[in-house]
Amino acid sequence: MAKLHFKYGTMNSGKSLDIIKTIHNYEENGFNILLLKPLIDTKGAKQIVSRAMKDGREVDMLVGKDDNLIDLIIDRIDSSIKCIFIDEAQFLTPKQVKELFIITKTLDVSVICYGLRNNFMMKAFPGSAALLEIAEVLEELPTICGCGKTARYVGRSVNGQFQTEGEEVVIDGSDSKVEYVPMCGKCYLEKVEKIDLEKVKQKKL
Repeated sequence: MAKLHFKYGTMNSGKSLDIIKTIHNYEENGFNILLLKPLIDTKGAKQIVSRAMKDGREVDMLVGKDDNLIDLIIDRIDSSIKCIFIDEAQFLTPKQVKELFIITKTLDVSVICYGLRNNFMMKAFPGSAALLEIAEVLEELPTICGCGKTARYVGRSVNGQFQTEGEEVVIDGSDSKVEYVPMCGKCYLEKVEKIDLEKVKQKKL
């Protein structure tokens, strides 16, 4: 039986590169796929873009927050489709994530979702939280913090200053003042939340 997958990582972890590469592998073997991404992700317009690749990949469908994915996908799928890919899956609603799970069990077609786990405030996106709860296959795509440790968090910098609150969704590249920085837990606490870990260690916070 087909499964719902969630491949997650912070910024610069190669999510877009991995999805493009995996789609290429399917198509090289003669399999057709469907590629979707949420409409709210305006980066690249109708394309999946990767910093590591010159060329992007056009999506088959853009998903609005009120769209029913069962209706949307059943209208487009046929027996030649072997896998459904979702980019920026953190922007899906929990209801849409459940619909993807239902699709894997009714159509026996695997769904592979790619996205961020947490936002810049160290909180799970609703779509990501739902995927972590019900996806049958979870895979972390690692990247490196500036200090050399594994980065699992992301800091939002505006004009060079890290933010701890604000609008959850500001698309990367939509504002030249905004930068997203992959960070390990230690660097996030020290640089974003301004916690003096040495004082904590000495119980002098």
